[in-house]
Amino acid sequence: MAETSSNELPSGITSLIDTDLYKLTMQCVVLKFYPDAHVTYSFTNRTPHKKFSRAAFEWLQQQIDKLASLRLSSAELEYLKKRCPYLSDAYLKYLSTFRMEPSKQVHMTFQPTENAGGEEEMGDIDLKIEGTWLETILYEIPLLALLSEAYFKFCDRDWNYDGQEDNAKEKGLKLLEAGCIFSEFGSRRRRDYHTQDTVLAGLKKAAEIANAKGWSGKLSGTSNVHFAMKHGLPPIGTVAHEWFMGVAAITNNYEGSNELALQHWVEMYGEGVLGIALTDTFGTHDFLRAFKKTVPGSGSKTYAQVFTGVRQDSGDPIGFAKNMREFYDEQGITEKKACVFSDSLNVDLCLEYKKAAEELGLAPSFGVGTFFTNDYKHISTGEKSVPLNIVIKISSANGRPAVKISDNIGKNTGDKATVAEVKRRLGYTEKEWEGGDESTRWGKDGTKP
Repeated sequence: MAETSSNELPSGITSLIDTDLYKLTMQCVVLKFYPDAHVTYSFTNRTPHKKFSRAAFEWLQQQIDKLASLRLSSAELEYLKKRCPYLSDAYLKYLSTFRMEPSKQVHMTFQPTENAGGEEEMGDIDLKIEGTWLETILYEIPLLALLSEAYFKFCDRDWNYDGQEDNAKEKGLKLLEAGCIFSEFGSRRRRDYHTQDTVLAGLKKAAEIANAKGWSGKLSGTSNVHFAMKHGLPPIGTVAHEWFMGVAAITNNYEGSNELALQHWVEMYGEGVLGIALTDTFGTHDFLRAFKKTVPGSGSKTYAQVFTGVRQDSGDPIGFAKNMREFYDEQGITEKKACVFSDSLNVDLCLEYKKAAEELGLAPSFGVGTFFTNDYKHISTGEKSVPLNIVIKISSANGRPAVKISDNIGKNTGDKATVAEVKRRLGYTEKEWEGGDESTRWGKDGTKP
């Protein structure tokens, strides 16, 4: 069996911008509006049957310690100035001197659960992050990437890299031939750095073939800023649930938090810049109440008019697209708005959602993540090597619990009492859908892929 990584391949996190673009855009707006807010983050393994070995834990601790050495290089700074002109000068100045302090801000423990018959000790990892929002916001993506790498480096090693570039190219070709506009979103749950690098090489080859054939599909970029720079692709991203969760917890104004978060975003970046809105932090129904409000200083324009489109990340995707069509129609918005799908996609789902969205007069695009960067088979059986389903979410801000109430009950996160209170305050209606089982999001162990 081939080793999952070798001394010749990159390991861990070696660049400060080996992260998703929306972490930088959110850090920029936090610097402007909430620079002193204190937050905590917590880690959840939605596949709790997948245990970590103590060796994985010890390697992970070493990698986390190394984050303290990351610095923004002069080349990376110049890249951000050129490719991300919406990032303020004040923010880029801040980022150029930014340092992580994991010894103070990241707290991780190993909780043994299995050690039968002299076998290697296995257990769960408890991980928490604490500090100012401004100083801790960049931990999420590298820590998730490291957790996944640790698991597949030490706990599930029955796999190799064979065929990964070709697989990515074939997936890309299917999407491009069908006219899909898509980007690679796989940083947070990638098998490791080399996998994401390899996948992007395959996708670029597919894009070159598509261009030569005149296909209408397009590889629009990658969410990972480091790989965008390395591969000459556009960095793609806008905002995450974290922004809305943090604003709501800091203000304790859940009834007005969506509107305030949108207002600050437009104040920071301007109308139509980074204009894909994320709707489901407290349920899309509540978000749309804010989305039809007038943007201060814009005359009579609403947020729905100012933002170029929306991103779907939980619940029933086709039902979401229908709801957005009805909403835009009610608001008298006739221009074709973007609808970005980003929830656990594969090729078949992209094609299904593309057809549905286009029939509704929307402009679909796709952020494809785990299906690109963690799609492997066990060498010994040919069965799927199932990815971890792991998340790190902001859990409090200025001493109040931070929660998310998505369009699918399986993605609700945070303090249960606060979740219940917010649902009551917002008149939230619980929703489930058949694709919402988070524990089997990318397949079941022991089943054919």
